[in-house]
Amino acid sequence: MDLPRTDLAALDLTTAHLADACIRANIPVRTAVLTPVVPGTRTSGRVLPARHAGSVDVFLEAIDRAQPGDVLVVDNDGRVDESCVGDLVVLEAQAAGLAGVVVWGLHRDTADIRAIGLPVFSLGTNPTGPLSLRDRAPEALSTAQVDQWTVTSDDVVFGDDDGVLFVPASEVEAVLAKAAGIRDVERAQADRVRQGESLRGQLRFAEYLASGLTFREHLRKIGGAVEE
Repeated sequence: MDLPRTDLAALDLTTAHLADACIRANIPVRTAVLTPVVPGTRTSGRVLPARHAGSVDVFLEAIDRAQPGDVLVVDNDGRVDESCVGDLVVLEAQAAGLAGVVVWGLHRDTADIRAIGLPVFSLGTNPTGPLSLRDRAPEALSTAQVDQWTVTSDDVVFGDDDGVLFVPASEVEAVLAKAAGIRDVERAQADRVRQGESLRGQLRFAEYLASGLTFREHLRKIGGAVEE
C-alpha cells in the first residue's frame, strides 16, 4: 500500500492532533511515553519491527529487509536494566534510509546518536549494553510489543516531543485529514483567546453546563475543539 505523506513537520501536525483524530474516528489510541534523544525531532514511517533478544543481529536483519522511510521499532520488553540500541545501529539505520528508531527500552551512546541526527525515541539511557543472550522469538521480525500494543508493518508510527503513536496504515489518510481539521479549529480558538475572547465564551461553557451533554458531545455539537 502506498502511504500518503506522513512527515509531521511538513504537514504541520503533532501527535496530539493525531491522537485526537483517532478518538474522533473511533480508532484505538495506541500511544507510548517515549521521548526523543534530541528534543524537537520528529519521525514517521511504516513500522519495521524487531524484537531484541540480547544481540544486534536481529536489528541488522530487519534493516536488511527495510524500505527507505521505514522506522525501526525495537521491542526490548521495556527493560530499564540494559540498553539495546547504540550509535552503530542508529548509523546503520540512517545509511539504509530509515526515518528513525523507536525503542521500547533504553539506548546508549547518547552523544554519538545526537551527532548522527537520525530521530531516536526511547524510555531513556543506560550505559550498560545487553546483559544476556535470550531465545529469539519466532515473531522477532514480524511484530513488536510497545507498552501494551502489538505493532506490525501494517502500522505507521509517528513520534514527536509528546511521545509516539501508532496508526493502522489503512487509516492514516483519514486520520491525517481529521487531524488537520482539529489543528485548524484549535489554532483559530487560540487566536481568539489572544484577542481577548475567553475559551469559555467560545465553547459556550454556560450552555454546556445546562445541556445535560458530556463535554465532548457538546464540543462536537458546536464544532469546538480542546480535548479531541
